[in-house]
Amino acid sequence: MTSASLTGKVAIVTGAGRGLGRSMADALIDAGAAVTVAARTGTELDRFVADAEQRGGRALAAPTDITDEDAVEAMVTATVKTFGRVDILVNNSGIVATRALIEQPADEWDRVIATNLRGTYLATRAVGRHLVAQGDGKVINIASNFALQGVANHAAYSASKAAVIGFTKSMAIEWARFGVQVNAIAPGYFATPLNAEMRDDPETLSHVVRAIPARRMGEPDELKPWLLLLAGPASDFMTGEVVVIDGGQSVR
Repeated sequence: MTSASLTGKVAIVTGAGRGLGRSMADALIDAGAAVTVAARTGTELDRFVADAEQRGGRALAAPTDITDEDAVEAMVTATVKTFGRVDILVNNSGIVATRALIEQPADEWDRVIATNLRGTYLATRAVGRHLVAQGDGKVINIASNFALQGVANHAAYSASKAAVIGFTKSMAIEWARFGVQVNAIAPGYFATPLNAEMRDDPETLSHVVRAIPARRMGEPDELKPWLLLLAGPASDFMTGEVVVIDGGQSVR
C-alpha cells in the first residue's frame, strides 16, 4: 500500500482516542485519508487532530457516545458537512467486563452489548446510507479472537464480538450489490495503553503469553497493513470475511 492509496477518501474511526483505535486512525491519515475520530471524551481526540494537521493531514474530532442514536447520526452528519462525503467506517468502539456470569449484574451485561454491538449497528446504519447511495465504500468491524473460542469470565464480551461477526456477514451480503464491502478484523492480545497494567504484572503477562503460540503480544503497527488492505481497493472483491490476527491463539 502506498502512502497515497487513500487520498481523497474520508474515514470515520470510533473508539479512536487511544490504543488500537488511535493507531488505526494514524494509519488512515498516513495513507492520505481525511479522518473523523470519535470517542466519548474530546481531549484525546483534539490531540489527534492537532497531530494529524501538523503532519499535513485532515482530521475532525467528534466526541460521541456510540450507544446514543442521535449522537451517532450527528457524528456522521458532521463528517459529511466537513469533508463532503464518507467512504470508510472502522467500528472500533468496545468495552470489556471481566466477571463470572453468575456474578455479573444485568446492567453491566447491557453496557457491554450496547457499546460493542448496538454501537456497531448504529454507526454502520448511519454511514451505510451514504455508502449505498454513492455505490461504494468500506466497513471494517473490529471483532476479537474471543468471539472464536471459549473464554471464562468474558461471556458478555465474547457474545458481543461473536454477534459483530454475524452482523458483518449479514451486511456483507446485503450491501454487496451496492459496491460496499463489509469485513472484520479479529485481533488477539495487542500491547496498548489499555492493558499496560496487565503487562506490568510479570505473572499475569506470562500467563497470557503462554496461551499465544507466537509467545508474544502483537504490536499495533502489525494491524495497520490489514486495515489498509480492507480500507482500500485491493479488497474490492472481498466481503464478509474475518481476518484473525492473534499469533495463533484461536487455532488451539
